[in-house]
Amino acid sequence: MTEEMHCYENARAERLNGILKQEYALGCAFRHKQQALSAIAEAVFLYNTKRPHLALHYETPAKMHSRVA
Repeated sequence: MTEEMHCYENARAERLNGILKQEYALGCAFRHKQQALSAIAEAVFLYNTKRPHLALHYETPAKMHSRVA
């Protein structure tokens, strides 16, 4: 998932995948590709706009991006 020999970056990607699977039910099987794509889009939207992050002092990524921009 990352460049060669960057195991720490891979850990971050695996953590994100785990959150998406556990908290947003993306670990289940979908009947249609379109159903999976819309579930992924919704999960990413919620992750970025509704889920507070400890590393961001309990702010959402969207809120932090709007402050920086």
